Amino acid sequence: GPIPRRVDPDVDLRVPADRSELRTRPAGVLGVIAAGGALGALARAGVQAAVPHQPTGFPWATFAVNVSGCLLIGALMAVVAAGRVRPLTRPFVGVGVLGGYTTFSTYVVDVRQAAIGGAAGTALAYLAATLLGALAAVWVGDTAATRLLGHASGARPGAMAPNRTDPGRTTPNRTDPSGTTPGGTPADGAPPGGTASDGARGEGGWGTP
Repeated sequence: GPIPRRVDPDVDLRVPADRSELRTRPAGVLGVIAAGGALGALARAGVQAAVPHQPTGFPWATFAVNVSGCLLIGALMAVVAAGRVRPLTRPFVGVGVLGGYTTFSTYVVDVRQAAIGGAAGTALAYLAATLLGALAAVWVGDTAATRLLGHASGARPGAMAPNRTDPGRTTPNRTDPSGTTPGGTPADGAPPGGTASDGARGEGGWGTP
């Protein structure tokens, strides 16, 4: 069958508990959204103040804010979908911080000012670049975060690590008291029938003298 599209699993209107989230925790949800929105809006104002532009110039600050915000929104989607968030993380970061950081109204005002000022080419370029850049940024953020989370969950504790002084060798697993490498052979420095700690004593190893 068709692969279902990714949705935010933190809010499913078909689930009564999700629909009642605001009613059961109104102060917490609204509080973190307000706090996050203030932080995001201040960050955007700082970027726009640092990189001002003329009414007919290309609004690089707003463009950078919206594209970077969409990149972070994409990454947040992957983290939320993986279930690696605490309660209220999504409303604080997604709705609050990133909702206050990104801006559609300023984007529209910038396009209008450029068009009225006679810079129709700049207005059209900015209009298209923001739409394409924002969509691409969401995809990149989602894809990159999904892959990073997949690598992190696939890493097994105690796996053999490359020897930094000799890429062709492996370092014994320090959590494995047998001191053996994959295949059951003694680790480097261990005498036949002994453990890695036997060969490491007095040589800066991890064995106890």
